[in-house]
Amino acid sequence: MATQSTTKRQQAAQKAAATRKRNAARRSQAATKASARRTAGSARSTARAAQSTARQQGASAGRRADAAARSLGVVGREFQRALLIQLGWALETRDAIVETTRKYTDAGRLNRELARFERRGERSIRGRQRGLLRRRRDLERSAGQAREQAASVVGRARDLA
Repeated sequence: MATQSTTKRQQAAQKAAATRKRNAARRSQAATKASARRTAGSARSTARAAQSTARQQGASAGRRADAAARSLGVVGREFQRALLIQLGWALETRDAIVETTRKYTDAGRLNRELARFERRGERSIRGRQRGLLRRRRDLERSAGQAREQAASVVGRARDLA
Protein backbone atom coordinates (compact mmCIF):
# COMPACT_ATOMS: atom_id res chain seq x y z
CA MET A 1 0.00 0.00 0.00
CA ALA A 2 1.24 3.34 -0.91
CA THR A 3 1.64 5.97 1.63
CA GLN A 4 -0.65 8.93 1.38
CA SER A 5 0.54 12.38 1.13
CA THR A 6 -0.12 14.82 3.91
CA THR A 7 -2.52 16.77 1.77
CA LYS A 8 -4.59 13.73 0.94
CA ARG A 9 -4.64 12.68 4.57
CA GLN A 10 -5.79 16.15 5.59
CA GLN A 11 -8.49 16.14 2.93
CA ALA A 12 -9.70 12.72 4.02
CA ALA A 13 -9.70 13.85 7.65
CA GLN A 14 -11.62 17.03 6.76
CA LYS A 15 -14.10 15.00 4.71
CA ALA A 16 -14.62 12.55 7.61
CA ALA A 17 -14.96 15.42 10.06
CA ALA A 18 -17.54 17.08 7.79
CA THR A 19 -19.50 13.81 7.57
CA ARG A 20 -19.42 13.40 11.35
CA LYS A 21 -20.53 16.99 11.75
CA ARG A 22 -23.43 16.50 9.28
CA ASN A 23 -24.48 13.28 11.00
CA ALA A 24 -24.30 14.94 14.42
CA ALA A 25 -26.37 17.85 13.11
CA ARG A 26 -28.97 15.41 11.69
CA ARG A 27 -29.12 13.55 15.01
CA SER A 28 -29.41 16.80 16.95
CA GLN A 29 -32.15 18.01 14.60
CA ALA A 30 -34.06 14.70 14.94
CA ALA A 31 -33.70 14.79 18.75
CA THR A 32 -34.88 18.41 18.80
CA LYS A 33 -37.92 17.54 16.64
CA ALA A 34 -38.75 14.52 18.83
CA SER A 35 -38.41 16.64 21.95
CA ALA A 36 -40.66 19.30 20.41
CA ARG A 37 -43.24 16.62 19.53
CA ARG A 38 -43.11 15.25 23.07
CA THR A 39 -43.40 18.73 24.54
CA ALA A 40 -46.38 19.57 22.30
CA GLY A 41 -48.07 16.28 23.21
CA SER A 42 -47.41 16.88 26.88
CA ALA A 43 -48.80 20.41 26.56
CA ARG A 44 -51.98 19.07 24.88
CA SER A 45 -52.32 16.41 27.58
CA THR A 46 -51.81 19.01 30.33
CA ALA A 47 -54.41 21.29 28.70
CA ARG A 48 -56.93 18.42 28.53
CA ALA A 49 -56.24 17.52 32.16
CA ALA A 50 -56.71 21.16 33.17
CA GLN A 51 -60.03 21.34 31.30
CA SER A 52 -61.20 18.08 32.91
CA THR A 53 -60.19 19.33 36.36
CA ALA A 54 -62.05 22.60 35.79
CA ARG A 55 -65.19 20.70 34.71
CA GLN A 56 -64.99 18.45 37.76
CA GLN A 57 -64.52 21.44 40.09
CA GLY A 58 -67.56 23.13 38.54
CA ALA A 59 -69.66 19.99 38.94
CA SER A 60 -68.49 19.54 42.54
CA ALA A 61 -69.36 23.13 43.36
CA GLY A 62 -72.80 22.62 41.83
CA ARG A 63 -73.36 19.45 43.86
CA ARG A 64 -72.29 21.22 47.06
CA ALA A 65 -74.69 24.07 46.32
CA ASP A 66 -77.53 21.57 45.63
CA ALA A 67 -76.81 19.72 48.88
CA ALA A 68 -76.83 22.97 50.85
CA ALA A 69 -80.12 24.00 49.22
CA ARG A 70 -81.69 20.61 50.00
CA SER A 71 -80.52 20.86 53.61
CA LEU A 72 -82.06 24.31 53.96
CA GLY A 73 -85.23 23.04 52.30
CA VAL A 74 -85.52 20.19 54.81
CA VAL A 75 -85.06 22.56 57.74
CA GLY A 76 -87.62 24.93 56.24
CA ARG A 77 -90.16 22.14 55.75
CA GLU A 78 -89.69 20.93 59.35
CA PHE A 79 -90.20 24.46 60.66
CA GLN A 80 -93.30 24.87 58.49
CA ARG A 81 -94.69 21.53 59.68
CA ALA A 82 -94.24 22.49 63.34
CA LEU A 83 -95.99 25.80 62.71
CA LEU A 84 -98.88 24.17 60.81
CA ILE A 85 -99.39 21.55 63.54
CA GLN A 86 -99.77 24.27 66.17
CA LEU A 87 -102.10 26.26 63.95
CA GLY A 88 -104.27 23.18 63.23
CA TRP A 89 -104.48 22.33 66.93
CA ALA A 90 -105.54 25.91 67.77
CA LEU A 91 -108.22 25.84 65.05
CA GLU A 92 -109.56 22.48 66.27
CA THR A 93 -109.78 23.87 69.81
CA ARG A 94 -111.57 26.98 68.57
CA ASP A 95 -114.06 24.85 66.59
CA ALA A 96 -114.78 22.70 69.66
CA ILE A 97 -115.39 25.79 71.79
CA VAL A 98 -117.68 27.31 69.16
CA GLU A 99 -119.67 24.06 68.84
CA THR A 100 -119.99 23.69 72.63
CA THR A 101 -121.10 27.30 72.96
CA ARG A 102 -123.68 26.82 70.20
CA LYS A 103 -125.06 23.68 71.88
CA TYR A 104 -125.52 25.17 75.32
CA THR A 105 -126.72 28.68 74.50
CA ASP A 106 -129.85 27.56 72.62
CA ALA A 107 -132.57 26.16 74.93
CA GLY A 108 -133.77 23.54 72.40
CA ARG A 109 -130.29 22.25 71.76
CA LEU A 110 -129.53 22.23 75.48
CA ASN A 111 -132.64 20.11 76.18
CA ARG A 112 -131.67 17.66 73.39
CA GLU A 113 -128.13 17.33 74.79
CA LEU A 114 -129.42 16.79 78.33
CA ALA A 115 -131.86 14.12 77.07
CA ARG A 116 -128.99 12.44 75.20
CA PHE A 117 -126.86 12.43 78.36
CA GLU A 118 -129.78 10.96 80.33
CA ARG A 119 -130.30 8.15 77.80
CA ARG A 120 -126.60 7.36 77.79
CA GLY A 121 -126.55 7.20 81.60
CA GLU A 122 -129.59 4.90 81.66
CA ARG A 123 -127.99 2.64 79.05
CA SER A 124 -124.82 2.40 81.10
CA ILE A 125 -126.71 1.58 84.32
CA ARG A 126 -128.83 -1.09 82.57
CA GLY A 127 -125.70 -2.73 81.19
CA ARG A 128 -124.08 -2.76 84.63
CA GLN A 129 -127.28 -4.13 86.23
CA ARG A 130 -127.45 -6.94 83.68
CA GLY A 131 -123.83 -7.82 84.41
CA LEU A 132 -124.45 -7.85 88.14
CA LEU A 133 -127.60 -9.97 87.75
CA ARG A 134 -125.69 -12.43 85.58
CA ARG A 135 -122.95 -12.72 88.22
CA ARG A 136 -125.54 -13.15 91.02
CA ARG A 137 -127.30 -15.91 89.06
CA ASP A 138 -123.98 -17.67 88.41
CA LEU A 139 -123.01 -17.43 92.11
CA GLU A 140 -126.41 -18.73 93.23
CA ARG A 141 -126.15 -21.61 90.78
CA SER A 142 -122.65 -22.56 91.95
CA ALA A 143 -123.75 -22.20 95.63
CA GLY A 144 -126.72 -24.48 94.95
CA GLN A 145 -124.45 -27.03 93.32
CA ALA A 146 -122.05 -26.86 96.27
CA ARG A 147 -125.01 -27.33 98.68
CA GLU A 148 -126.18 -30.36 96.71
CA GLN A 149 -122.68 -31.87 96.71
CA ALA A 150 -122.34 -31.29 100.44
CA ALA A 151 -125.71 -32.88 101.06
CA SER A 152 -124.68 -35.83 98.92
CA VAL A 153 -121.45 -36.26 100.88
CA VAL A 154 -123.31 -36.02 104.19
CA GLY A 155 -125.87 -38.58 102.94
CA ARG A 156 -123.14 -41.03 101.96
CA ALA A 157 -121.38 -40.51 105.27
CA ARG A 158 -124.67 -41.35 107.15
CA ASP A 159 -125.14 -44.41 105.01
CA LEU A 160 -121.68 -45.58 105.91
CA ALA A 161 -122.09 -44.89 109.59
